[in-house]
Amino acid sequence: MKYIIAVIQPDRLDLVLDLLEKREIHLVTVTSVMGRGRQKGIAGVYRGHKEVGSLLKKVKLEIAVNEEFVKPTIDAITEGARTGAIGDGKIFILDLKEVLRVRTGETGSVAIG
Repeated sequence: MKYIIAVIQPDRLDLVLDLLEKREIHLVTVTSVMGRGRQKGIAGVYRGHKEVGSLLKKVKLEIAVNEEFVKPTIDAITEGARTGAIGDGKIFILDLKEVLRVRTGETGSVAIG
């Protein structure tokens, strides 16, 4: 079992979710977050003077999958999020030690679904 965390551009979210759905990956948690990487924020003009913002709006996806869904998940996120520009995002893949479905008490790969 793996826990996949992806941080992507907000405007790419719908495409990524559609591609995940096509690969039968349905269980996704999405959070609006702010962060920065090599972009180092953006500059904007507010009331006539330049202000530099150090954090950019991003979207974080969290997905728990069984081993056979790791590659399709990564492929869907990469395909949907990639524009070729700095700031497309990152994907982190972590080992998932245990999962428990609260409603039924099922554990392990069965609990992921």
